[in-house]
Amino acid sequence: MHVVATAGHVDHGKSTLVRALTGMEPDRLAEERRRGLTIELGHAWTALPSGERLAFVDVPGHERFLGTMLAGVGSVPAVMFVVAADAGWMPQSEEHLVALEALGVRHGLLVVSRADLADPAPAIERARARLAASGLGGVEALAVSGRTGQGLDALREALDRLVATLPVPDDRAPVRLWIDRAFSVRGSGIVVTGTLPAGTIAVGDELELPGGPVRIRGMECLKEPRTSVTGVARVALNLRGQGVPERGQALVTPERWTCTDLVDVRLCPVGTVRGSAAPGAGRAAGPSGAAAAAGDRRGARKAAGGYVADRGDLPRRLTAHIGSAAVTCEVRPLGGRIARLRLARPLPLHLGDVLLLRDPGRDRAEVRVLAGASVLDVRPPALRRRGAARERASGLAAALPDASWLLRTHRLLRAGDLLAMGCAPEGGPVCGDWHADPAYWAGLGERLAREVRRHAAEHPLEPGMPVEAARHALGLPDRRLVAALVRPPLAVADGRITSGPAGLPAPLARAVERLGAELSAQPFRAPEAGRLVELGLGSRELAAAVRAGALLRVAAGVVLPPGADVRAAELLARLPQPFTVSQARQALGTSRRVAVPLLELLDRSGLTERIDETHRRCRTPPGEA
Repeated sequence: MHVVATAGHVDHGKSTLVRALTGMEPDRLAEERRRGLTIELGHAWTALPSGERLAFVDVPGHERFLGTMLAGVGSVPAVMFVVAADAGWMPQSEEHLVALEALGVRHGLLVVSRADLADPAPAIERARARLAASGLGGVEALAVSGRTGQGLDALREALDRLVATLPVPDDRAPVRLWIDRAFSVRGSGIVVTGTLPAGTIAVGDELELPGGPVRIRGMECLKEPRTSVTGVARVALNLRGQGVPERGQALVTPERWTCTDLVDVRLCPVGTVRGSAAPGAGRAAGPSGAAAAAGDRRGARKAAGGYVADRGDLPRRLTAHIGSAAVTCEVRPLGGRIARLRLARPLPLHLGDVLLLRDPGRDRAEVRVLAGASVLDVRPPALRRRGAARERASGLAAALPDASWLLRTHRLLRAGDLLAMGCAPEGGPVCGDWHADPAYWAGLGERLAREVRRHAAEHPLEPGMPVEAARHALGLPDRRLVAALVRPPLAVADGRITSGPAGLPAPLARAVERLGAELSAQPFRAPEAGRLVELGLGSRELAAAVRAGALLRVAAGVVLPPGADVRAAELLARLPQPFTVSQARQALGTSRRVAVPLLELLDRSGLTERIDETHRRCRTPPGEA
């Protein structure tokens, strides 16, 4: 199926045409039917001559209901723009066109209604000229009468041609269904309606609302029960879950959208002076001439005091529209056409989304749609330094919203973050699900090597730089990224990064040499702690020497030359077996302070074993020790 919205000035016959085309009543409220004025969004559908099904979203044309109109057109791919032959181009014609231009609607039909009341040619000529200056230039135009049926068959055929040109939406795209109506049905619970622009929804799916997850209990499309539906489609969903949804909220695929209240955007000014410059101004036939002239005067006043793109003089507070959402926002110009918007509440957004900025407090004689705002970043960095805003604007001026640009900006992002920002990852990850900007990643490798060298110089007794310290120094969010950066000659062992084999620092090496000289005659007479300190071997130095293999730690404060355990086993093997601690002490020429922990070390090493409370024996023959 396809979905098309109406657009145009109040009382130009939009609802009449929908009614004539579908045989359905789009005005569902009694007040609408009583006043003959569309107030809320209306929905109707029909089958086209080709058999394609077409749903209409009928929007109000009155200036008081512009927000409702925007909620209706926010998710549709095409528009049926209606201008009355007996009234011509009017202020809300202009405002609706400016809104469609800002939203990027590029497909549509120009339908001049009430052709039975006035010559449609002048209205077609002027409307075509105005549309030519917008994104709807070149659309097909035709004249009809909803009252008499004149031209309706041609309109149906034109609608068939229109929907045949519409782009095919991606049925695998993440779902974002902007809710345009929410209500309760007795026995069923909460029901929401909206236009699904892309993706697929099925009964049983779990989606996210601002209040939490919900599950699809049931579904209808054009009043027909369905188990699944793909965009574009009008859908009604029966939900199970917590919270009460409302218009302006969105049902989204979990973890595939970034819900944010701060975005950087590129402003796209629209309709700045076109209200007064439209060719053919004031040429509508009969009573429309005065109305057109009035519209032109309003456009002239707007041009005199409206938003000028080059100055960037947007009001500080505006209303941002996307889908059916309307959210107050604060505007902070950063430079040129780049601005930062702080939204009153978070919205699920992707890069490339277009927000429409409207000034609801502006004089209604002026066009209140001021600009489109194309989203460039949904996770913008804080701007704290002097000149940071100007620097940020310069960096965003030529930005293309894709994964490569995102990585250049954010440097490191998880694959899930990229998808939630609207960009599929390009290339492989650098570690796990982390993706990095190539230049930044290469620079990190160089920085890591420098940090490891700096740490070794500042902490010569440590065996290497702790991985966590390296992570902190590089400002990385995950320890795994540090390990992924390690390249030879760097290496990771026991949670530390080393720069490869290295000798002891010179002062420590000299202290170890002095100790070795003292032990050369009596290799098992380990010096007391005081003497070790005199030699320059405090606890940190001893630990470093033991890690480097320059000393053998027997017990706390007891160190011997490396290999002393094997030499001790060789000597003890010459004793009559088994032997006592006293016999071992005498054979090794040492004290009980050293002999007891040394024998315990030999036990743990499997070189000796205890056979009772006082005796041990060697387990390994001397030649194999």
